[in-house]
Amino acid sequence: MAFELHSPAFSSGADIPVKHTCDGPDLSPPLRLTEPPAKTKSLALIMDDPDAPVGTWVHWILYGMPAALRELAEGLPGGDVLGVGTQGLNDFRKVGYGGPCPPRGPAHRYFFKLYALDTELNLPPRKTKADLLKAMEGHVLGQAELMGRYKRK
Repeated sequence: MAFELHSPAFSSGADIPVKHTCDGPDLSPPLRLTEPPAKTKSLALIMDDPDAPVGTWVHWILYGMPAALRELAEGLPGGDVLGVGTQGLNDFRKVGYGGPCPPRGPAHRYFFKLYALDTELNLPPRKTKADLLKAMEGHVLGQAELMGRYKRK
């Protein structure tokens, strides 16, 4: 079975509900994943927007998640360390989830990329996407992806 990432809030390629954006309460969406590859020791998540005018914009970084994790609840709080993992610094300069908030215009794509790793990363909180990608080099066993869209009215 393939390693997959889904959300009960929206299907892949569909619109992300307003409650998961800056136009609503900005809650992280619930996420569900299937069994990761064998020998997975930890999981990491990066959510970003490649359509941002300034280049790819990072909305969420979460790492150090246990390999047995199968679901992330809706509305995870900000903060360095949660029961499910450690959060990094997004491009809003905040720790935790920062939902879609594109300028008016065409819809943007938001990619939730989940990585299955063959190691447990020893990273402190507040690391950036670049820090996480460097730490993951040579340790990715598999990747699952979910893409949602959002356009401001």
